[in-house]
Amino acid sequence: MFVRMDHVSIKERSAGVNQRGVRDHNERLILSILFRHRAVSAAEIARRTGLSRPTVSTILRRLEDDGFVQRGEPVKGKVGKPSIPIELGSEGALSVGMNLGRKSADLLLLDFAGNVRQQLRTTYDYPMPDAIFEFLKDGLETLLSGLTAKQQGRVCGIGIGRPFELWKWHDLTGPAAEEFQSWQDVDFATEVACFSDLPVFVVNDATAACQAEHMFGRGKDFRDYAYFFIGSFIGGGVAMNGTVFEGNRGNAGALGSMRTTGPLGESLQLIDTASLHLLEARLVEAGIGPEILWRKPQDWSGLERYVEAWIGTTAQELAKASLSICSVIDFEAIIIDGAFPVAVREELVERVRRYLANQDKRGLISPQIEAGVVGENARSIGAAGGPIFTQFLLDTNAGLAAF
Repeated sequence: MFVRMDHVSIKERSAGVNQRGVRDHNERLILSILFRHRAVSAAEIARRTGLSRPTVSTILRRLEDDGFVQRGEPVKGKVGKPSIPIELGSEGALSVGMNLGRKSADLLLLDFAGNVRQQLRTTYDYPMPDAIFEFLKDGLETLLSGLTAKQQGRVCGIGIGRPFELWKWHDLTGPAAEEFQSWQDVDFATEVACFSDLPVFVVNDATAACQAEHMFGRGKDFRDYAYFFIGSFIGGGVAMNGTVFEGNRGNAGALGSMRTTGPLGESLQLIDTASLHLLEARLVEAGIGPEILWRKPQDWSGLERYVEAWIGTTAQELAKASLSICSVIDFEAIIIDGAFPVAVREELVERVRRYLANQDKRGLISPQIEAGVVGENARSIGAAGGPIFTQFLLDTNAGLAAF
């Protein structure tokens, strides 16, 4: 069985301590470094943490025995003994993640190294509470049934990514509208407790996507960045001091709510001008079934005429929004990802870079515009990453949300 590490506030990620009784802090510190740098020698871990080499060796042996880390292939070709990189192990802990979307819900089992072991999906016209929790209950049973008793004991929690104020985005009427409105009173932990004793971690879906990119994608390349995830509706997240920051009420990085203007000068939000529902509407107007956008695996061939126009408009909006974000916090990068094919993501990112070059940047340092790498599954993976992050890694922003 793995040991759950209690939450510890810290001031510096790089400050390790050698006294007895602080095993949790030092384990979290080392695991956090491995999540950020992926493969690091024991000597380098000691240098980065300030821990003594004997202390690092003792902790690494313990983590290796528990399946949290593993030793990679020796790196030869340098003077002296070959260096042996320490890498994340996949068996230390497992986590379940669910993303609650507008047209579908995804449920997956994630291992400690970020590999998706199994994944399930359900689709619907609208996500009604009873149906969603029935899917979660049945899906959880399916995911766990394929595990050994030892592996089941290593499942550390259930992460749920859901949109902010979910109960507001619908156009239903009558009894169906009343049922949908009941999301406002749903306590996810209480509902899940009816069929599972696993701890539940609820997070904004776009923040979950940002967490996935941070733990398993481009997050290791930057200390501070803003993140856009474009799904049916655009959302975002922010990472500061090497950690995703959720804010006092879990709604930091609500970038979809940024103000923008329409073609007639009317006040709009970014969600109205840079979301996939706009492309969906164009397809409906052209007599094309919009379900093609959400089909798995993704294949948007034949839609170039509509996708090209959508990319052009969306890129302009993201370029303006990127500078607005950087006027508040001096982010070094803006990372863009979404529920679309890789080729669409690459073209969108390149177009944002070009539009950004022509923006008025007086008083600002232009951020790097980069593509995310996790892709359409980011919200589910990030939801599953929540229990792992909370129980095994260091939160360098822990004190910022306490006041």
